[in-house]
Amino acid sequence: MPTSSTRLSLDPRARLGRRAGRRFLIEWTAIGCLGLAVILFSALGRLSASVDHLVYDRFLSLKTQPLRPDIVVIEIDNASVVQLGRWPWPRSVHARLLEQLASAKPAAVIYDVLFTEANADDAELARAVALSPTYLPVLLTSPDGTGRRVVVEPVTPLAQVAAGLGHINFEVDSDGIVRSVAQFEGDADSRWPQLMVRVAQAVERGALRLGSAQATAVRIAADDGGEGRFLIPFGPNTENFTRLSFASVLDGNVPVDQLRGRIVLIGVTASGLYDRFATPVSGDLGPLPGVYIHANVLNTLLSGREIEPAEPWVLFVVSLVPLAVLLAGFLVLSPRRSLLLTAGLGLLAMAGSAALLYGARLWMSPVPAMLGLVVVYPIWNWRRLEMTMAYLRRELQRVADEPHLLPEAPQRRREFGGDVLEQQMALMAQAAQRVQDMKRFVWDSLDSMPEPILVSDVRGVVLLSNHAAKAHFARVGAPLPDGRLMKDVLGGLTLVKTIDRGAPSDAEHNLLAHAQWPALLDPARGEFAALMAQGVEVRDAGERDYLLRYATCTNAQGETTGWIAGLVDVSALHAAERQREDALRLLSHDMRSPQASILALVEIERTRSEPALAQGLLERIARYAQRALTLADDFVQLARAESQAYALEPINLAELIIDASDEVWPQAHAKRITLQTDTGDSGADGDGHWICADRSLMTRALVNILNNAVKYSPPDTQIVCSVTGPGPGSAAVPVAARRVTCTIRDQGYGIPKEQQAALFERFRRFHTTERPEVGGAGLGMAFVKTVVTRHGGDVDVISAPGEGTAFTIHLPVFDDTQPDAAERLH
Repeated sequence: MPTSSTRLSLDPRARLGRRAGRRFLIEWTAIGCLGLAVILFSALGRLSASVDHLVYDRFLSLKTQPLRPDIVVIEIDNASVVQLGRWPWPRSVHARLLEQLASAKPAAVIYDVLFTEANADDAELARAVALSPTYLPVLLTSPDGTGRRVVVEPVTPLAQVAAGLGHINFEVDSDGIVRSVAQFEGDADSRWPQLMVRVAQAVERGALRLGSAQATAVRIAADDGGEGRFLIPFGPNTENFTRLSFASVLDGNVPVDQLRGRIVLIGVTASGLYDRFATPVSGDLGPLPGVYIHANVLNTLLSGREIEPAEPWVLFVVSLVPLAVLLAGFLVLSPRRSLLLTAGLGLLAMAGSAALLYGARLWMSPVPAMLGLVVVYPIWNWRRLEMTMAYLRRELQRVADEPHLLPEAPQRRREFGGDVLEQQMALMAQAAQRVQDMKRFVWDSLDSMPEPILVSDVRGVVLLSNHAAKAHFARVGAPLPDGRLMKDVLGGLTLVKTIDRGAPSDAEHNLLAHAQWPALLDPARGEFAALMAQGVEVRDAGERDYLLRYATCTNAQGETTGWIAGLVDVSALHAAERQREDALRLLSHDMRSPQASILALVEIERTRSEPALAQGLLERIARYAQRALTLADDFVQLARAESQAYALEPINLAELIIDASDEVWPQAHAKRITLQTDTGDSGADGDGHWICADRSLMTRALVNILNNAVKYSPPDTQIVCSVTGPGPGSAAVPVAARRVTCTIRDQGYGIPKEQQAALFERFRRFHTTERPEVGGAGLGMAFVKTVVTRHGGDVDVISAPGEGTAFTIHLPVFDDTQPDAAERLH
């Protein structure tokens, strides 16, 4: 069997004669042919023409072009139209301008205006045209069905005296942008040069002498039957020629030095005359007037800066070079380096194209080469990834056939990066795969546990912490545990007791006495290992209790490699234990005591020779029985309030507080306590006090509050019950947010601030020192809290020792616009 290094070699020669090698070469060749086809269609088939145009336009917009100072543009602009009147102007106006220009002795005048219709002023205009070398345009129509083109020349008097005639046609590309110009156009019968070509030819022959000292390098294609088309080198400064207003020149307001010896182009720039075209720089400058395009064409011809498009076959051949380099790189480079090579070749193609455009005036689009790279790279890497996946599947299947300690998913996926992919595959071995699976399994198991778990090394430095641990330390405002010592991470906890024992043994007591608390948390100290393995109870700053326990990590040889610390929240368990103890205390004392008293009284009567129940004895039996009945009733009512469904109905809260006051009145009257009820200003019937509630439960809740107020108030005091509605300004508040408020304020002993937090808990009683004769199980306020909360409201208490107590209940207003409000609340 061949070795893995030979089997996974990247050298194609090592693959020849082997199935894997043939497949590699076939895929590599197919990918190369695909890239060649893409470049072929892009370079020869113009598949990427639109993208080519975008890149070309962007290149032009980044570089300014040198403009000749001997080209002057006279604009028929908006100001001239306003001053001289509506267009077209009489030809006498044009004649006056030409006469004014002739006095300045320009090198040539190019009049970019069509004079194709006879006019009475033609003779006058012809005399003005003859004063200076003036070039006039002809109208060259589009080819008809037979390919013929009609030429419309200026009227005969003007054509005879003009220094030259030429076409002014512009052809737009498929996207509507003017990028090039043909030096010659026509049909089989006649051919016409472009108007700027006529002027450039005159300059080349020496017929026109320019006043500027700048050298000229005229480059005009020979009229060999072709168009001689070239790309116009537009730039951000395309309109930065010397520009003059037609009206200003006509009035003689322009110094003659600005015109003498210069080529003057006269054309329309007024916004309403529609002589504008889109150019590669229109994104920044907007549509360009035709006269400025002619000025750029003339500037290009005189300076010899025409941009020649590369031949398609040359573009095709040059675009193959980056593809060939990339295909060669696939044989020896890793995916990361192949990506860098692809990006570098793309940037090189862009830079080379820009250098040729700016330096050699040759447009060779980088798009075909870049398209070849963009298509080839992802497809090749997809095929390499497929090969990698196939290899991994074979290796995993081989490992799966052997006994495995962990469950495996039906399908596994892996991604690898780095050096050569096939060399990375050679590093895939069964042991490494199992270690990786085991690590993933252990981490997933650790992170999915709901309790905070910390894993440290033998020195006690935390290496891992699960999600619950990070959430716990974030909640208490402590730093993340990773990288810190275990005793520092857990040092903020307070030791409560050792596990399962209320007090430590003598040995443990001596051990704890000679060591401060954080020292116990250092797993490296062996004297505390047994204690921490059994566990201790600790408490955090939020008064939550936890069981803290350490476990040892060992390797296959049984050596200790680290420690695992677990925190189990036992706060809920402790709370349940306290509730159980309170309930047992109630059952064993508060409810058992009345029954025992009743039995004792019965036994006393039995021992008498002549039983005769006295009135006082009967009262005592009745009082004990009533107390037991009350306790049982409190249990039943609280259970109903917590679990059973409420019978909700629309009720006026003012009526409920009156009913509750009537029920409590006898007890209050006995202590000479005055009950006062205030229902506010909501009308005689309390229209603003309607709520949706269970009548019996809500009444009992109010009675409980009033009973407490009577019990814990001295005689000759007052209890005020006030009910208020949402208020007059609540119309803008949503119905769901409106509240009816009931406040019961007494002048009793008051409740200390530190005891108010536990006021609504079960089996909590207050004033046992000041009022020991007042009985109760501590369930009344828990009942109030439960009923009010389940009705969607809340209850507040304001109290201070010696200043009385005020209980305030807030309940949602009954929405009478919803017929099913009671059912929805229920």
